[in-house]
Order: sequence, then structure tokens, then C-alpha cells
Amino acid sequence: VKDMSKDETYAIKVLPKAEVLRNGVLQQSKEEVIIQVSHTAPLSALCVMCDYCSTGDLYTYWTLKGCFDERDVRVFAAELGSALGFLHDFGIMHRDVKILMLSHLGHLRLTDFGLSRRLEHGDRAYTICGTIQYMAPEVLSGGPYSHAADWWSLGILLYALATGGFPLPAEADHCDMLTSVSECPYDMPASLSPALAFLLIELLCKIPTRRLRCLELFQGQKFFHGMSFDSQLLQKNRSFRVFTHQCIVTSRRVSFGFVCVCYFDSQSCDSHPLPLYD
Repeated sequence: VKDMSKDETYAIKVLPKAEVLRNGVLQQSKEEVIIQVSHTAPLSALCVMCDYCSTGDLYTYWTLKGCFDERDVRVFAAELGSALGFLHDFGIMHRDVKILMLSHLGHLRLTDFGLSRRLEHGDRAYTICGTIQYMAPEVLSGGPYSHAADWWSLGILLYALATGGFPLPAEADHCDMLTSVSECPYDMPASLSPALAFLLIELLCKIPTRRLRCLELFQGQKFFHGMSFDSQLLQKNRSFRVFTHQCIVTSRRVSFGFVCVCYFDSQSCDSHPLPLYD
């Protein structure tokens, strides 16, 4: 949708109330709307409005590029860690840290709060939910678990961005995945710098109480030495170069939509936003 008075474009997610009731997810849908702050909605639907990210999603760029330079991973990690710290301070657990949109400058936008829930510090959750390769061992086992599970998911995401692959392949169900996770030593590839390898080891600790699970300790990691976590300064950090071209396009079907993008490492071309259909 477009705000004609400000000439600004926004993305809007529409949840038909009849479908929500039919699928029995009324409370979870309400929670998603409340967490993201809803705007006035028609009587027939729940609506969530947010910034429009014309560049697309990080997952698609990752599948095209293979892996990112550690300088890019550092910016992504700082931005996403800051977002998780912000949510956790307000008692919100995301539970599906993987779908990340990109601004026109290549900076991250955390989206999809469909599995999020309010969880005050000290409380515990028990629902097995999320994307199986990103789920912490305590989530796979059915709990109890807390906000620390989000930091495990962040560790899996950063590992994938830096290496081009996941530590483990996805299993058919959460029981088999739990067995694989329990047996995996999570050794870090030699290609990673010692600072990044240590950060990932801290995030991928299987014991939640020993895991790196707060923003203050995250910011103090050697991997972020000399980097400011100020939100305004982070947005000024140059992220990886993103270009789309109206003639040269790569199309991929991904789990959450149809995205047409093309990644160029160093070439210059006219930017041409391509639509993302959810």
C-alpha cells in the first residue's frame, strides 16, 4: 500500500478472520498483530503493516551467493542480535529466527512474528515450533525453554551465512533432529576466523544456562571489536552490495514465497525493485 501524502510504500499482511477461525489459530494471530502493533483493520480481516523491503529476503541471496564475507556477517549479526535483545527486553520470544528481509541498503529487517509469544523472564515455554534446522535442543525436546532458544537459532543462521551450509541436514521429525543435534560436536570449520568460531561455539552451547544468551555479552565478543551497536550507526555501516536488474533475473521458489532477484558482487547496474509475493 502507498501513503500518497508522504509518497511512502508499506507492506501489509492481511489475515482473513474466517480462515483464522477455521484453522483454530485465533489467539496466535491476535498475538502476532499485537506484537507488531496493528493499524485500523476492516471487520473481515486482521492486518499488520510494516516497512516495505523491496530488495527481497536474505535467504534467497544466500542460496545464490553461497556464503558471505565475515565483514557482512558481522553487520548482520550485530543488527539481528540487537533486534533479539530489544524483543527479549520487552518479554517477547520470536521462535522462528530465519525469515529476514533486506532494506534497499542491504540491512536486515526481522519479520514473521507468527510463532512469537510473550514470555516474561523466568517463565518457560513448551510448544515445539519453529523451523527444524534452527530449533534449539531444548525446543526439540518439548521444553522447558526460554529466550535462550532464540540465540541458538541466531547461531545456526550465522553459521549458515558464514559457511554456506547448515551444521546438520534437516531430519524428518523433531525426534530424529534432536538425536542428530545431541550427537553433533559442532566443530567449527577451519575457514572461520577464531573470533567468529568462538562466537558460534558460545551461541551453539547445548546447555541453555551456559549459552551466550544476552545482548550485553554478545556485544562484548571479540568478533565485534571496534564496532558500534548504536542503531543509527549500524544503519550507516555498508552492508553487502545488492543489485537487481530488469533483464538479468534469477527466479527461485522458496518456502515462503516467489522471489525474483539477482546478486552481483561488484558490477554496477540500474536498480530495479522486483516484487515479493507472500
